[in-house]
Amino acid sequence: MSFTVAITGRPNVGKSTFFNRLLEQRKAIVDDSSGVTRDRQYGVAEWSGKSFNLIDTGGFVSQSADIFEIEIAKQVNIAIQEANVIVFMVDVSTGITNLDESMADLLRKSHKPVYLAVNKVDNHERLMEATEFYSLGFEHIFFLSSISGSGTGELLDAVISTMDPDSDAIVSDDSIPKFAIIGQPNVGKSSLLNALIGQERTIVSDIAGTTRDTIHTHYNLFNKEFILIDTAGIRKKAKVHEDLEFFSVIRAIKAMDEADVCLLLLDAGKGITAQDIAIYSMAVKKGKGIVVLVNKWDLIEKETNSARDYEKDLKIRLAPFNDVPIIFISVTEKQRIFKSIESAIDVFENKKRKVTTSQLNEIMLKAVEQYHPPVVRGNAVKIKYVTQLPTHTPSFAFFCNYPDDVKLPYQNYLENKLRENFNFSGVPIRLFFRKK
Repeated sequence: MSFTVAITGRPNVGKSTFFNRLLEQRKAIVDDSSGVTRDRQYGVAEWSGKSFNLIDTGGFVSQSADIFEIEIAKQVNIAIQEANVIVFMVDVSTGITNLDESMADLLRKSHKPVYLAVNKVDNHERLMEATEFYSLGFEHIFFLSSISGSGTGELLDAVISTMDPDSDAIVSDDSIPKFAIIGQPNVGKSSLLNALIGQERTIVSDIAGTTRDTIHTHYNLFNKEFILIDTAGIRKKAKVHEDLEFFSVIRAIKAMDEADVCLLLLDAGKGITAQDIAIYSMAVKKGKGIVVLVNKWDLIEKETNSARDYEKDLKIRLAPFNDVPIIFISVTEKQRIFKSIESAIDVFENKKRKVTTSQLNEIMLKAVEQYHPPVVRGNAVKIKYVTQLPTHTPSFAFFCNYPDDVKLPYQNYLENKLRENFNFSGVPIRLFFRKK
C-alpha cells in the first residue's frame, strides 16, 4: 500500500529543512529568502521501520498577493486529495499570518489527518509564544525545530500511527507481475501500452501531460500474463499551471509502489535527464525491478556501435546501480517492444530469486578469502556466514565480528560478486551486516 505525507505551508517556514532532515540528505535547497523551493521535491522517508512517500510542496513565487493565495490554495487542495497525511507547517517567529489562516481554513474542511507543526521553537520563550497557534483549531499540534531536530520524533510517531499495520505487505496476487511504465511526458508511455495490447486503451497526443491518472490493463495473451500500469506524465508544459505536475508525480509515485518492475521510458533524442535519474533513484530505493527502454531509436542517425556507446553513457549516468537491461525500441514501428516485456518478466523472476545458504557460503566465503575486508582501527573483520533474508527485495545478511567496520567499498565488492555468480540483473540488492 502507498502511504504519502505532504508537507504544506507558506514559503520560508522551514518546510525544506524539515524535508531534508526526514530524508537524511540535503535534497531541497534551503535559504532564508522566501519562495526558494519552486519545484516540488519527492523522496522516501523511514521512521521506526516504516517507509512512506514524502512530498515537499514548495512555494509559489509571484508579485501579486492575490495570485499567490490562489496558487497556495491549489497546492493545498492537491495535497488534501492525494496525500494520506498532511503536515501543516507554520513559523513561531512570525506568528499567525493571513496566509496561514487561509490554508488552515482549507485544511479544516478536509477529512485527512492534519498535523500542525509549529517550527523554529528552539527555546522556552518561543515555546510560550507558540501557544497562540492553538487558536487555529487543530487537534494535533507539535512544537519542533527543523534545524536541530527537536520535537520531530513525536510528530513522526503520530504520522506512522495512522498507517495500516500491513501497509508494507503485498496483498495482491504475487504470481501476476505488475509493470509500471514511467518516465517524462511525451516519451511514448501511452503509445507503448496501446502497441502492446493492440488497441487504443489510452488517449495519445503530442501534448505533454495527456495522461493524468494511472491506468491498469490486464494482459493475457501468447502465454504471458501481467498487469500494465500506465502512469501520468511528470511535467506539463511550462505555461500550464504547476498543479498538474503535482498531481501526476504523486500518481506516478503511487504506481511505483504498486509495481514489481518499472519500465523507465527515455526519449533517445533527449537522453536521460535529471528528472529521469530522480525517478530511477526512487525506484531503486523502493527496491523495484527496473528495465530501461530507449524509445524513438528509429529517429536516431546511427553509426557503427551507436547502441553500444549510448548504453555505455547511460550506465555511467545510472551508477552506482547500473546492472539493468537497456533495450532500444521504437513504439511507432513496434521494434523490440515485446522484447522489453520479456526482459521485464526476466527481471521479475530475478526479483523472486532465492539462493540456498549452502550455495551462498560456498561462493561468497571464497570471494572473502580472495579479498579480505580492510582492517579498521586495528580490527580484522572476519565474515563467517552468509544467508538470504525472506524479503520481497533480494537481501543478504553477512555475519561477522565487526559489522560496523565493513565500509561501502567492500560492500560494493560483495554486491558485485553476488551479481557475477547469481542473476540479479535489473534488481537492487540489499546487504546487511550482523554481529556473529
